[in-house]
Amino acid sequence: MNTGELMIGMQVRYPRTGTGGKVVRIEQQGGKTFAAIDTTGLLYRADQLVAVASKKDREEKKQERDLDQVKKEREFLSGTGFQEAIAHSDQSCEGGG
Repeated sequence: MNTGELMIGMQVRYPRTGTGGKVVRIEQQGGKTFAAIDTTGLLYRADQLVAVASKKDREEKKQERDLDQVKKEREFLSGTGFQEAIAHSDQSCEGGG
């Protein structure tokens, strides 16, 4: 991650261990930028961190996918092939066993 993009409160992940959390502190040490993550309290090199979408963003994307799936299912159920299959069924549930 570019150190100019790093901000306090940003959701990040350290890919080597999968550790993630919010940036709570940014420091300069030995000419390098480090960020402390709230979940561990440890410092991570800023250039090794990856920005992560927030939980709200993930939930919104999931809602969009769910709505798309519902639309597809409605289109399928209202299609002629499905309606013909229902019309040719006597609605009994014989198992044949």
